[in-house]
Amino acid sequence: MFGRHHLAMALAATALAVAPAPVLAQRAPAALAPASSPESVGFSSERLERLDAAMAKVVADGRVAGMTTLLARHGKIVAFNTYGQASLADGRPMEKDAIFRIYSMTKPITGVAMMILFEEGRWRLDDPVSRYLPELKDLKVMTGVDADGAPVLAPAAREPTMRELMSHTAGFGYGLSDDHPVDRMFQQSRVLGSSSLQEMVEKTAAIPLKFQPGTDWSYSIAVDLQGRIVEKLSGQTLGQFMSERIFTPLKMTDTGFQVPAATASRLAAVYVGDPRSGQLIEARELAGAPAQDFTKPPAIESGGGGLVSTATDYARFAQMIANGGVLDGVRILAPATVELMGTDMIPAQALVSSNGSVGLRFNEAVGFGLDFMVIKDPRKAGGLEGEGTMSWGGAAGTWFWVDPTNDVIFIGMIQRFGGTGGPDLGTATRTLVYQALVDPAK
Repeated sequence: MFGRHHLAMALAATALAVAPAPVLAQRAPAALAPASSPESVGFSSERLERLDAAMAKVVADGRVAGMTTLLARHGKIVAFNTYGQASLADGRPMEKDAIFRIYSMTKPITGVAMMILFEEGRWRLDDPVSRYLPELKDLKVMTGVDADGAPVLAPAAREPTMRELMSHTAGFGYGLSDDHPVDRMFQQSRVLGSSSLQEMVEKTAAIPLKFQPGTDWSYSIAVDLQGRIVEKLSGQTLGQFMSERIFTPLKMTDTGFQVPAATASRLAAVYVGDPRSGQLIEARELAGAPAQDFTKPPAIESGGGGLVSTATDYARFAQMIANGGVLDGVRILAPATVELMGTDMIPAQALVSSNGSVGLRFNEAVGFGLDFMVIKDPRKAGGLEGEGTMSWGGAAGTWFWVDPTNDVIFIGMIQRFGGTGGPDLGTATRTLVYQALVDPAK
């Protein structure tokens, strides 16, 4: 069941980029508060109407049931809008406190959990992963298939490192699609359907790598493995550690691996497009398995895709990153650690033409850091955002970015698997946001 959500993630992950060492804003760390006007932080109110109109049209055209968007600069909320309905069945309007399944937007949060432990000296970037997950020692690499179609295996030339684990260059599979034999092995072993993170590690250890460590990039189970490392190093469950070290300090009151009964009525419904009619239908099943019920404890706390959150909660996380690791006087990470997470870690020899999920290109302009994508050269990449922009997206269509050069954050929340039947919202909103930033010096 759990793996089915990850399968949808591969089909729907929003293409949002991140960057090399971010240029942190030269001003006091900002809290999230309403801006006196868009103009006070460099935006044109008139040009921002284009963003509002475009998002309203996405809902009016039936591409999504509802949406929430939040734009902030210098810690001042420039626009916080809701559109449409949280549930078509009961006509419930989308409210600002709606709760969303954020799937792979869990990954950057797991990355921050890892870096908290990094700052405590608990692990180093070039340590072998097996130092913390000994099951992953002596891994094999699939190099092809024989005449009978059986996999041909070779020993790994060296052990994958923690740096490679956090940048998807270690060689692990995922099972989100069946395009590669290793991913088919993940599906057959139901790795993502494991009953515990430890079982997930053991199943992963029995499956070969897709390539020699450090030689390629492939979206992988790596962040779920990181979740298990957090548990082993901290002595807490992943959820406990995140709550104590991230959610509670940042006042992210609606973020977690389960929706409590008291707030379950705020969980937005999730949809897919009917392949015949194109109409939205509630996603009660995914790939033949029941959709995960987030009002009940999950089988595993997935560091790769298990959290729910709100636009406001995730904005607080994003603003902490934009501030260089601090929010409202509470420091989560040091500025240099945030810069490290936003530094491209893909070796030159491992540049690839696709990231294995939505056809993103990694090159001299776009890379991948530690659990974030990275925009190194935004103009060469074809975008208007600032150098160092860090981002990612989720299977049900959620997306975000943190632009440390312009001190901008953006959160977009929808609930639809498999894309929205039109242009990518992450790319569209970037253009619409930055065409409205007419006075970036403010």
